[in-house]
Amino acid sequence: MKIEDIKRVLGDFTLFRELSDFELTKIANISIAREWKKHSHVFLQGDPLENVYFIFDGKIKIYKSDISGKEQIVAIAKKGEMFPHVGFFRKGDYPAYAEVLEPSTLVTVPISKFEKVLIENPELCIKVFKVLGEKIVDLQNRLEEQILNNTYEQIVKLLIRLAQKHGIEQADGSLLLKSEFTNKDLANMIGTTRETISRTITKMKKEELIVVDPDGHMILDVNILMGELNLL
Repeated sequence: MKIEDIKRVLGDFTLFRELSDFELTKIANISIAREWKKHSHVFLQGDPLENVYFIFDGKIKIYKSDISGKEQIVAIAKKGEMFPHVGFFRKGDYPAYAEVLEPSTLVTVPISKFEKVLIENPELCIKVFKVLGEKIVDLQNRLEEQILNNTYEQIVKLLIRLAQKHGIEQADGSLLLKSEFTNKDLANMIGTTRETISRTITKMKKEELIVVDPDGHMILDVNILMGELNLL
């Protein structure tokens, strides 16, 4: 991918949208675009923290793994997002794994070089802080869910969050969540078991809180799910 192509890609990201052509060129000049195969890893937990990545196309799973190999999914990042957010203003190692869920095209930006660009462009620096702030709020909300909500409430809130982020809007206003997330994936996102997810989704289907089509995709009405939370 040529410099002009990288500029066009980065220019679509909210973080860079208001930059001048000169400022965008600075970032493009230090960036590298490449394609990644499904199931490959962009980085491993514990690798030296050297780059931040911007997703032009594809989907990336960010997850942690403990000594026993138990997986905890931190996030599913998709087109238009960057990762890892801890890459800025921090030294050390990657705190998680990044696995490619589908063929992806990523723009790689070396942290050391990017930080120099940030220092030279205070407005861009402020934007980065805003992005980090939004991420912190999201993580705080998810932590509160685990502390304050029972497992059923956590599952309902997880489905709402996934539908709002990954769902495809239908004619009636509902959201179609494709069957790309297995019950194990859902369980790993909130620290419960696959069996608990399976039982809960079966219960929600019987109570017509969610609909599962013949292809295994979930059709969710966020208002109905929100109402379920209010009844608890």
